[in-house]
Amino acid sequence: METVDSQNQCLLGQKNRSRRMLWTAKLKSRDFLEVAITYAAILLALWTPNPIQRWLFWMTVAWVVSAVIASDPDVHRLGLRPSQLGQSLWIAGIAMLTGAVAAWMAAQMHALHLSSDASAASRFSGYMLWALLQQFLLQDFFLLRLLRLLSTKSDAVVAAAVLFASAHIPNPLLVIATLFWGAAACALFLQYRDLYSLGIAHGILGITMAITVPNALQHQMRVGLGYLHYHEPPPRHRSQIDHTVSTDAWVMAEANRRL
Repeated sequence: METVDSQNQCLLGQKNRSRRMLWTAKLKSRDFLEVAITYAAILLALWTPNPIQRWLFWMTVAWVVSAVIASDPDVHRLGLRPSQLGQSLWIAGIAMLTGAVAAWMAAQMHALHLSSDASAASRFSGYMLWALLQQFLLQDFFLLRLLRLLSTKSDAVVAAAVLFASAHIPNPLLVIATLFWGAAACALFLQYRDLYSLGIAHGILGITMAITVPNALQHQMRVGLGYLHYHEPPPRHRSQIDHTVSTDAWVMAEANRRL
């Protein structure tokens, strides 16, 4: 009887292991399809002209949010618990200090270009929200799925950073910046599980780059088709019409006297 019971327990254990392996394989297949399809949709939106681009973008965002809610409803796992902010707020502080130093250096080199129109504040606040959304896409969608697909956390962090950087092609400056920042942000997310500090830091660093790096190099932070369609606006200068007319009148008035 003991031998039969032990055999039955072994068979039951094998069946459970087989079920877990089958479930893990199905989960990995789903994760791979979600990552591949979503990344392809993002690239398609980046390389499609408006107004189709806006429709594709918001459709992709809606799909990502629904997929995250359906698969990972734990707010701690997603880094959406505000109580975690106190432990990682130093990340935003470092970004703010870096931005202040970069802005001061750009001002000394006469390279700081701040917009003086009334819409600048709304654009900056909108970019802060966009930065938080980028971190949501990077951490809560791609990184969490890559952790299940790849064998180590380091591999998942590197893969997420490469995907994040390649989405900024063909802007060479943003590709390099997002490669390093993407890897750092993913590592910090795994340590602190806080999305808010990363979103704030992302926004500060992005705004800093936009106001300190000449537009001729970063094309107003555009990527994809927008980067290729960017044209540097002509430099502003005073109209020469009135000056030309007055000069001609002076020459004609002086001609008789000199003659």
